[in-house]
Amino acid sequence: MAKIAKRVAASRTGIDRVKLYGLEEAVKLVKERATAKFDETIEVAMNLGVDPRHADQMVRGVCNLPNGSGRTVRVAVFARGPKADEAKAAGADIVGAEDLLERIQGGTIDFDRCIATPDLMPLVGRLGKVLGPRGLMPNPKVGTVTMDVAGAVKAAKGGAVEFRVEKAGIVHAGIGKASFDADKLVENIKAFADAVAKAKPSGAKGTYIQRIAISSTMGPGVKVEPSTVVGA
Repeated sequence: MAKIAKRVAASRTGIDRVKLYGLEEAVKLVKERATAKFDETIEVAMNLGVDPRHADQMVRGVCNLPNGSGRTVRVAVFARGPKADEAKAAGADIVGAEDLLERIQGGTIDFDRCIATPDLMPLVGRLGKVLGPRGLMPNPKVGTVTMDVAGAVKAAKGGAVEFRVEKAGIVHAGIGKASFDADKLVENIKAFADAVAKAKPSGAKGTYIQRIAISSTMGPGVKVEPSTVVGA
């Protein structure tokens, strides 16, 4: 049997692995156990009653966290002319067209979010096999293919997080940092859960949001009573 490190064992003390906690109490428990030497990310995971193999049960969207994510997000924008100028003015880290294409094809992908104007999507489409697996491909459904590049850049910089259901029916995202006040983390979690609830696909049957858990980067997971998160 693998030996459990003392820090890990200590972090699990006081947490009932079966009990469903109210959101506020769960956040308190997670914050108390975020004792790493860096500012740990607080993550939320939701088990959904969907089968992503079916097109009508795919869940995807974006959530603008009311208190930001705490992450420094590098944004790349495919745009030309005035739209390129707008993107730069809004704070985009990398802006270009063919030159940005060549940069990415050369193996340099030093950004966390990619935005494009609709007219440049034929160009960006060539990068599908590179950006797609990394979850960086611009998509109109999550607001990253748009003429409002300034708004998209500001949203990305301000704490917008994308989500997409995985094969096992799980959606997860980082919704803040351990240094955030508890009430701000609660607000962010509720906003994220609300966005996932609104993205419920037409093919979903039965209970849509089945289980919710939160954790810090290095800490244990804490199960949350869904009724204290969604619609609360």
